[in-house]
Amino acid sequence: MPDFVTGEQYEITAGPYRAVITGEGAGLRELTHDGDPLVLTYAADEPAPAAFGQLLIPWPNRVDRGRYTFDGHDHQLDLSEPDLGNAIHGLTRWAAWAPVEQRPDAVRLACALHGSTGYPFRLDVEAEYRLDAATGLTVTLVATNPGTRALPYAHGMHPYLTVGEPLDTCTVQLPGGLYQPVDDRMIPTGGPKDVAGSEYDLRAGRVLGAQKIDIAFTGLERDADGLARVRLTGSRRGVSFWLDKAQPWLEIYTADNVPADSRRRGLGCEPMTGPPNAFASGVDLIRLEPGAEHRGSWGIAAG
Repeated sequence: MPDFVTGEQYEITAGPYRAVITGEGAGLRELTHDGDPLVLTYAADEPAPAAFGQLLIPWPNRVDRGRYTFDGHDHQLDLSEPDLGNAIHGLTRWAAWAPVEQRPDAVRLACALHGSTGYPFRLDVEAEYRLDAATGLTVTLVATNPGTRALPYAHGMHPYLTVGEPLDTCTVQLPGGLYQPVDDRMIPTGGPKDVAGSEYDLRAGRVLGAQKIDIAFTGLERDADGLARVRLTGSRRGVSFWLDKAQPWLEIYTADNVPADSRRRGLGCEPMTGPPNAFASGVDLIRLEPGAEHRGSWGIAAG
């Protein structure tokens, strides 16, 4: 068997659904329904472009200048987004994850994150991908602090929903009642604002046209099960995304700066436990005490 740059490829199936999860980063590389892609994909032997399908742990989005203070100690993360001077999308997406359990319709992978100068904490994470023939994909992420002191924690994921055609002709419906303004370095400025009357009010759904979006939403409208839902509809088919209450934030990105063959052909739907720069601002940042765990779930389905 070849040794791909994205590591072992874990294929799971259920009814019309098929998914492929990578050993590198436990990312979602493929998800199809009756052969139609539901997310933007990439080859097994290339790194995930533009964070396609990657898990974002122990922070999603950005940390301003990579600097934050926790329990009175200052920390400096590597600037993994050097053009804007930020630390972006956590520490585990390029790490090797080990299989814990695999069935025909599910796989569970684990990562032990050890301390670094910018994040001197111990964190264990498990990600389960499970397919159901009727309801599609469910992802469940469980983080545990096995260490000796509390740690700052946040998580997210970076799938791009697709219906096989440009976003400009698609209808987008999303549940965000508030949006978070950012500066030219993608760092929040002030608090969230009401979407009412703004270009970001997509609660009723509308054709996206040429609008560009790369912003976080909160104040999410939820159904009786506590789930917030996004729907992308094209001329032939649709795809939906849901996230539970563990993620009160949702970044939406119209894929304007991804490789040319995928540009504006997928909608980034990123469930997040906190907003951009949560490590520095403390907004919705999770304090994970020794022995404590945090879990969240989200999912994708056709139709």
